[in-house]
Amino acid sequence: MAVAINFENISKQYRLGLVSTRTLSHDLNRWWQTSILKKEDPYLKIGETNDRSKKGESEYIWALKNITFDVEQGEVLGIIGKNGAGKSTLLKILSRVTTPTTGLIKAKGRIASLLEVGTGFHPELTGRENVYMNGSIMGMTRKEINKKLDEIVEFAGVERYLDTPVKRYSSGMTVRLGFSIAAHLEPEILVVDEVLAVGDAEFQKKAIGKMQDVSKGEGRTVLFVSHNMASIKQLCSRGVLLKNGSVEYTGNINETVAYYIGVNYANNPKVYFDDLSSALGNENIRIKLFAVSPIIGSEINVESGLQFTLRFYNYKPNIMLDATFELSTADDIIVFHSGKVLTPNSDSKRGLYEVKFQLPPFLLNAGKYKMNLIFGENQKYGLWSNSDVLGFAIENTLTGQGYNIAGALPGVLKPQLNFAYQYLSE
Repeated sequence: MAVAINFENISKQYRLGLVSTRTLSHDLNRWWQTSILKKEDPYLKIGETNDRSKKGESEYIWALKNITFDVEQGEVLGIIGKNGAGKSTLLKILSRVTTPTTGLIKAKGRIASLLEVGTGFHPELTGRENVYMNGSIMGMTRKEINKKLDEIVEFAGVERYLDTPVKRYSSGMTVRLGFSIAAHLEPEILVVDEVLAVGDAEFQKKAIGKMQDVSKGEGRTVLFVSHNMASIKQLCSRGVLLKNGSVEYTGNINETVAYYIGVNYANNPKVYFDDLSSALGNENIRIKLFAVSPIIGSEINVESGLQFTLRFYNYKPNIMLDATFELSTADDIIVFHSGKVLTPNSDSKRGLYEVKFQLPPFLLNAGKYKMNLIFGENQKYGLWSNSDVLGFAIENTLTGQGYNIAGALPGVLKPQLNFAYQYLSE
């Protein structure tokens, strides 16, 4: 099959604290070294890997480093990785929002990109005017855009506001219209970043369906970036995993997602800090203990149920303090998001608190899970949050009890249903 996009040794260097790496002294030095002395650019020899979790010594970082891979025509490619891995930077280079420091991208056909909320929109123009402006930028005639206008408006669901300036749109309306324009103006390559997360569930479903139609039905190429592994697996056929600006893994989408989950999932059912000064948290909240344990027996399994225990130190008195617990699967499917106001009437006290709750047996299916923790003030202001505080696995113990299936059955839940059945008649 023909290659639609070729990424060849793409690298992007940034200088911390500046919009770019360019200063007059650096430009003169570059010119002297490369043009007069015919040597390599001296600033390409320095810089550190873009690992945001560690303090570096260099003021230069490589947001991308030697990215090389091909995307075939009609392929739906998922690009995944943690925040700061370089996903958005790569798509911005492909979309010509920025240029690579080194390397070359060869792309065949028109590219339509939806990278950020409002990308490509003029806020003072109406929705209708922005449709025509975007189409013109892509090289379409007014007659061609006229044929697509009704489809674009109907898909976006913004007909009532079509002649309203885009600056008055909500972020969800802006994403709806932006995606609809990008998907309907017949680009050969469609590039979609994480922005679909802004839309509601109904629109996300429509958008994924449209991208499937664009790739399978019309043979166009789609690059999709998301942190939602369920959407990635549903839409994409192949995946590229980026880590600290480099390609760490590439393969079919199920293998890529499994590798990503495997290297990032931490089986850590208990977090405990003896010394609060080094504990998880900040000046408002510090975590003393957060643990999950079985209610029945000594092992966490489908039949055991789960007991969660949280102890934390609150440093902020006289507020309405609330805690929210978000349980999700290892591939980021949210199981529940539930919170509790701990101190109504703004009467929180400085000191140690404990929160406990349980999930009954025969509720969750076998699999890997993680718990996110969020603290808030007056149910409005964030005090502290941390994703993936706990990681734990629920084992399948049902084999041999009428199930005869090893491993996990499909689904997040595994309820014990009370079936009532009888033979009624011939």
